[in-house]
Amino acid sequence: MSPATAVAPLTIEDAEALVAAARRAAEAADVTVSVTVLDAGGHLLAFRRDDRAVLISGETSTRKAYTALQLNAPTADLVDAVQPGGLFHTLPTALDRPLLFIAGGVPVHRDGRLIGAIGVGGGAPEQDHGFATEAVEALA
Repeated sequence: MSPATAVAPLTIEDAEALVAAARRAAEAADVTVSVTVLDAGGHLLAFRRDDRAVLISGETSTRKAYTALQLNAPTADLVDAVQPGGLFHTLPTALDRPLLFIAGGVPVHRDGRLIGAIGVGGGAPEQDHGFATEAVEALA
């Protein structure tokens, strides 16, 4: 059996590039946001909250990133899953750290493997999702 091919982890430089790309996208739309980037283990690599952003946007961006990381899916794709009868209806309250099923969290992959996640909070959920997706695409 051959060993698995190693995948480069998400670096601090990668995380800073993700934050910068998400901020540029938000600024172009005249939206003030907070951005969080987590590595594959859920550790904080980068965080930026604009001074004009609502304070809760920092917690929101972190929980969106954590949710995208734990479920390896964009949070925008998971919204219906937490509705009554959905696959994850009880999951948001079953963990020590609550998940947040609002668009704006996007997993980051390299060579098909999960290496981290980005969360954006502060705009409308659809805007946050767009800013996070644009940042991930810019990293690729």
